[in-house]
Amino acid sequence: MEFGALIKFYRTQRGMTQTELAKGICSVPHLSKIENNSKEANEATVSLLLKRLEISLEEMEEKEETIQLLLKQLSEQINYYLKDKVDEVYQELQDMEHIIPFSKFIYTYELTKYRYLLFKGLRAEAELQRDLLFKQKKNFSQHEEYLFLYANAVLLIVKGQYKAADEILDALYNDPSNETAKAEFFYFRAFVKSALEQSGHAIHFGKLALQMYMNEHNFFRILHSLILLGINYTYANIYEEAEECFGHLIRNADILKQEKLLPQIYHNMGYLKNKKKNTKEALHYYEKSLALNPQKDTHYLVTLYSIAEIKYALQDKSKAKEYFQIVFSLAKDLNNKKYRLLAEFYLLHIVAAEKAFKYLESKVIPYLEATNEHHNDLNRFYKMISDFYSQQGRYLESVNYLNKIHEEETQ
Repeated sequence: MEFGALIKFYRTQRGMTQTELAKGICSVPHLSKIENNSKEANEATVSLLLKRLEISLEEMEEKEETIQLLLKQLSEQINYYLKDKVDEVYQELQDMEHIIPFSKFIYTYELTKYRYLLFKGLRAEAELQRDLLFKQKKNFSQHEEYLFLYANAVLLIVKGQYKAADEILDALYNDPSNETAKAEFFYFRAFVKSALEQSGHAIHFGKLALQMYMNEHNFFRILHSLILLGINYTYANIYEEAEECFGHLIRNADILKQEKLLPQIYHNMGYLKNKKKNTKEALHYYEKSLALNPQKDTHYLVTLYSIAEIKYALQDKSKAKEYFQIVFSLAKDLNNKKYRLLAEFYLLHIVAAEKAFKYLESKVIPYLEATNEHHNDLNRFYKMISDFYSQQGRYLESVNYLNKIHEEETQ
């Protein structure tokens, strides 16, 4: 406990002068040095000063222990994804916020608060907290600096800046002085690698996270890790393992009443079935996903688009048009440029193929290339436009796009 700062705080709060507080206990210059932490006072002097301020030394020490315990509880509840309980502990810490600046946990508290804001999805507040902590980072211990950098990586993930997040996590992972062997660290490494379409790395780190979560009996995070692994097994064409992951998820998400996860799980099972050329089952799972997702959010939009693509591939142009029109409208409402462009391409293609491919070449492909996060989509559209040019006898243009596919695959 920083007793000097604490004494000064309560003396000022009570409207006492240094002379009034020090009288009969110590000299005023001695008190001034104590308050400015330039001189350590013995316990007896501190006890007398606190007593005059009507503050119990034992109570202050107990509060510091309580702060330490609450910080540990908050971190554990975030680790175990206990959304219903995390706010209660955070509020208890908030109620002690007037004491925390005088404890030895001031930076730990502020860093845990940063993590809490990220966990709650309060991005603007988290960015303000990051800026506040950045000004204090010269005072951090080595462990506190690690926690700050790690939280910054999580913020970058929230913002969709996966490459920058990956660079931070990679640096932390390769620094032997850091303690990175924790399930959440490996989970976020896997998440970032998945977002960067590095399925092999995502599977490696995802399996490490899953094993650690299983050892901790961390059921919610086990589900999250299985989703991540299932997605990346699918991308890597390891279908048997992917199907096992999603089958396990469907059974257990239902048992644990994680209805919010089920639409995402059903969507990914649908994607897997579609990759296996089983369009009937793919549509079944996509439709189950839509039925369980009442919110017209991005997840709903992606599933709707997936159904539209299947309808288009099945030559059901009427239904495909209907779905793509809904996708286009919802994408505009959600300000989602990618799916607005893709829906418009298919709507054009239904009525005028040549016009559609001009749109694909001038609008869709440049957007996907610029975002640099949609390699699977890019390769598919490169192949489509290459085939179109080949059919027209424009072989140079066709080969140009085939070369782009080769470049993507060798990166």
